[in-house]
Amino acid sequence: MSADMIVFGTAVTDLETYDRCAAPGIRLAAEPDSEVVAHQSAGSLFRNYNLLLDRAAARDDLEALVLVHQDAEIVDTDFCEKLRGALSDPEVAIVGCAGAVGVRGIAWWEGAVTWASFTHRYRELGGGEFPSLSWTTGPVPSFLRTGEVDTIDGFVMAISPWAVRNLRFDESLGKLHGYDFDFCMQARAAGKKVVTQDLRVVHHHSLELIDNPEAWIEAYIRVAEKWDGRLPTADKGTVDWRQRAMRSEAEAAAAKGEAISERLQREATDRQLERVVESRSWRLTAPLRWPRTLLRRRG
Repeated sequence: MSADMIVFGTAVTDLETYDRCAAPGIRLAAEPDSEVVAHQSAGSLFRNYNLLLDRAAARDDLEALVLVHQDAEIVDTDFCEKLRGALSDPEVAIVGCAGAVGVRGIAWWEGAVTWASFTHRYRELGGGEFPSLSWTTGPVPSFLRTGEVDTIDGFVMAISPWAVRNLRFDESLGKLHGYDFDFCMQARAAGKKVVTQDLRVVHHHSLELIDNPEAWIEAYIRVAEKWDGRLPTADKGTVDWRQRAMRSEAEAAAAKGEAISERLQREATDRQLERVVESRSWRLTAPLRWPRTLLRRRG
């Protein structure tokens, strides 16, 4: 068999969310011969993604494995074509729709974001969305570009056949956080590239970006300890990490994530209030406009 099969995989913990978000997006993006695997989650995300890697690695016709969070919806009809373009470079191991450079830990937003072609859609407070930097189809700032990055945001992660067969998610790091950063570091440590591509995705996510700060902090520390002095972007020489210093750094990064979450919630609340005010204003003033309208019609 020829290497021409793109596999889509999702670790499913909430079937309603999968059916509402990931499933329709995969149907839109997938090709007639694509394999779609909705894996009933058991254990950590690291473990479930490794099971999906094992399944994909067994195919000798594998072209790419696309790991899709259950709350991520691909809305790009050219997804597979764009993915092939990114993977045409044999040195590319991982492709995402959002990424950054200058990243030193799992808080990838602490680096310089160079591309982010997704929108964050929420259901709280009447619903709404926050488009990211590169969501617009018009001109974007000159500093935004697709291409090589340190790490991507793993809610949609496309993996080359080489990476599928040679890398694994490190299950010792935790249950959820840091899987994408660590996986990207593994690829880059092996001399491979991590890149962004203009893959358009809707991330259906709550306004609470870090729902378990303590678990996130623990993952931050574990990943920092693992890559201490070994980051592909690190200077030559060893950094003397201290537990308290790492925790302080992790807490600061988590606090920034929580601050962003709070800002999103405030903006969403303001939007909801504006909608309510506009709705009530229309109902109150509409009777005053009716006679004028009728007079104009009679005239």
